[in-house]
Amino acid sequence: MKHALQQCIDAQKDELHSLSRDIWSNPELAGNETQAHDRLVRFFSRDKTWTVDSHYKLPTAFRAVWDLVGGREGALNDALPGIGHACGHNLIAEVGAAAALGLKAALENQSELLQPVKITVLGTPAEEAQGGKIDLIKAGAFTDMDLVFMAHPAQQDAPFLPGVALAEVMVKYYGKASHASAYPWEGVNALDAAVLAYSNLSALRQQLKPEWRLHGIIKHGGEKPNIIPAYTELEYYLRTPLVKDLFDLKAKAEACFRAAAIATGCQVEINYPYNSYYNILPIATLANLYKNNGEALGIQFPEQPNNFSGSTDFGNVSYVVPGIHPFFYICTDALNHTEEYAVAAGAKKAQLYTLRTAKALAMTAVDVVCSPDLLRKVREDFSHAKLKQGKHLEDTDTFLTAP
Repeated sequence: MKHALQQCIDAQKDELHSLSRDIWSNPELAGNETQAHDRLVRFFSRDKTWTVDSHYKLPTAFRAVWDLVGGREGALNDALPGIGHACGHNLIAEVGAAAALGLKAALENQSELLQPVKITVLGTPAEEAQGGKIDLIKAGAFTDMDLVFMAHPAQQDAPFLPGVALAEVMVKYYGKASHASAYPWEGVNALDAAVLAYSNLSALRQQLKPEWRLHGIIKHGGEKPNIIPAYTELEYYLRTPLVKDLFDLKAKAEACFRAAAIATGCQVEINYPYNSYYNILPIATLANLYKNNGEALGIQFPEQPNNFSGSTDFGNVSYVVPGIHPFFYICTDALNHTEEYAVAAGAKKAQLYTLRTAKALAMTAVDVVCSPDLLRKVREDFSHAKLKQGKHLEDTDTFLTAP
């Protein structure tokens, strides 16, 4: 079965590269991935054995489903999310598509599997902002899945990196305009509030845990130097290794924002406009299977870093369905979110590493499909990982909607 899926992916490497290049050549911002959506829908609609739903629950999300009839009750459902291009998201889409095609090729001629299988390719937009996977969770897109698979390009191969939880906060200060020279005492300076808030947060860093992060900008600081600013706006990102710590950091940051308002006499408005991202739960069984399959394909896994400060909405998915989110090298030392990395994500030399990763993901899925005992072990890992996050995570539905 593993040999069959590798042959399938190799046979379609040109079509897969074309898919990736088309997405890469037409960059689209979060929530506006119309061309990427349409290209992926066309890609899967070529094969009538896939049931394809365009605009699935979100305007630029899609779903492609393939079912294998037979076996015992209790389907195993493998989701391979990925849509977009920024930060190598064109390669994420390609990995998901390639792994799905390979897994289908491995399964479609098997008549003695112990359980029926459904493969779902879920196109999930807006990871760079908004968190499309979180909106899809709320819409029920992951409710019938047993496992999820996704891979993200990086500087090295890694079977697991936890990522960090993330909350984006928007802060607005409202003061009173006045002539800055003739009648400054009549004004209430909203810029002073913004500057004090920025300074408060800078001072707070000394008391934060080493792995906690907060960073931000003043988006609006006033209109003209001779007008006391009546309105200012800040945007901050708050990050912690564990989502349960994010609530503590949010409380500390909000105290800084409110203190600045009190000191200047301004009114303050604090909003979290987008979904918060969670850290990725570790599923050791899947990570070890992926590592073994990757090594069989020639992937080398260097010593893993002690921490990783990136954030992804796949973390939220990992609290709902057990899964794996490995990282893969694409033949560049450039850093993500740089122009150099964008060029590398579209280069032909990235293809070897991208398709090799897709094969390792599909091979890992084959391992679990062929062994109900492995699926039970994955579910045990999932339960243990959730318990380690704290007692308040036991009710996942409540936690997902927490402020």
